[in-house]
Amino acid sequence: MKKFKIPSIPPTTNKCIRFPNDIIDEVEKAIEGKNCTFTAFVVEAVRVALENIEDEK
Repeated sequence: MKKFKIPSIPPTTNKCIRFPNDIIDEVEKAIEGKNCTFTAFVVEAVRVALENIEDEK
């Protein structure tokens, strides 16, 4: 059995970025009714994009 460890929240920095309104609308539709925030969606999207870039090298 895997031992439980209390997770630590990674340090974060607040960044103000601008999104085109149509992108905001699409993200909000995609996460509607799901247990996901706009920020969590964007962070995951950026992680995947960075992995894809790394895989292409």
